[in-house]
Amino acid sequence: MDRFTAAERALRQAAPHALLQAVQDTLTTHYGAVSVDLLMADYAMTILQPVSELPYTGEPIPVHSSPAGRAFGAQQPYVETDDRTGLLNAHLPISVRGDRLGVLTVGLDRNAYDAVTEREFWEIAEVLGHEIVVAERDTDVYLQARRASRLTLAAEMQWQLLPGRSCSRPEYDIGAQLEPAYAIYGDNFDWSSSADHLTLVITNGMGEGIEAALLTNLAVNALRNARRAGLSLSDQACLADQAVYGHYQGRVYLSSLLLRFDLDTGNTQIVDAGSPRMWRLRQGKAERIQPEALMPLGMFEETPYTSEPFQVEPGDRLVFVSDGIYNVASPAGERYSEKALMRALTNTRLLPASQVPRAVLQELAGHRGPIDADDDAMLVCLDWRGRDQRVRSDP
Repeated sequence: MDRFTAAERALRQAAPHALLQAVQDTLTTHYGAVSVDLLMADYAMTILQPVSELPYTGEPIPVHSSPAGRAFGAQQPYVETDDRTGLLNAHLPISVRGDRLGVLTVGLDRNAYDAVTEREFWEIAEVLGHEIVVAERDTDVYLQARRASRLTLAAEMQWQLLPGRSCSRPEYDIGAQLEPAYAIYGDNFDWSSSADHLTLVITNGMGEGIEAALLTNLAVNALRNARRAGLSLSDQACLADQAVYGHYQGRVYLSSLLLRFDLDTGNTQIVDAGSPRMWRLRQGKAERIQPEALMPLGMFEETPYTSEPFQVEPGDRLVFVSDGIYNVASPAGERYSEKALMRALTNTRLLPASQVPRAVLQELAGHRGPIDADDDAMLVCLDWRGRDQRVRSDP
């Protein structure tokens, strides 16, 4: 049995809570590693925290000013060498289908590190990422390591509802982020893909705390129920509208933007039921897209919803923002204007979709200053490539 196969088998056979011990043992035995650390990205995507036994004693590592953070941001291996000791640290990004989870850091003799070893370490990090996702069904170890501080109960409910923070397929890349990460209320996003379509939903629920989280959970699960039943986009909105109105009788409601993309053609259906706003960056120019505005979900009984067509082209970037971004005021009372948002989107045009939300939200925090946020801020970025014509023409 070769060493990579042995490492892969050890991870697949490890108990859910013991993946770190398994990767430490196998890399030490088969690769001569002198240290192995597993770092998880926190909910705010600003630090990497070591996985260890509770209570955690390891120091968090900043994403934006550390070698491990460099590997995490670029999603490429990064190596730092200590000439005094002859050792090196190899930092390998851990991600699952584009969803960035953390970093695997391996210390070993620099003479034992070559291109083959780097490739195997990167593949081991990929296997580890998949095993972490599966293990999270049965253990809290990795979720706990993502927390720089305690989540509110509402934030706990919202994060458990999300599909991830980024996603990558040949046809598109998605990046998304919620702030304040540890105390979010009613903002949420959801996506699902099939062989031929991508469905993306942006929601912004009324209220604060538990009530806002309960409203969002009801609406998102109603939308998922309708989607999984094979209903059209407009019927998904109708079913969710009935579910929310049936429970709340119009006392509270939920703004939502629903989109369904055809992966072959870029033909898209949109249902705009409320306040989340949509922007398109095409050939370096940012412009707001304004579909026909319909009533928010649950505001009135049996509201009819219809979808309208929209076309995306390869190279388009779509950005969706909640009112927690465009309603933010500076200490002097100046609103974060559409002009400022357009500038931020243009300035981040060269970043991958997974990094755009964090970059824009950092600029927003600078605009807000020391004032605590009084509303959720959500940003979702979709980079559209579409399906290659050669793939489309294959029988």
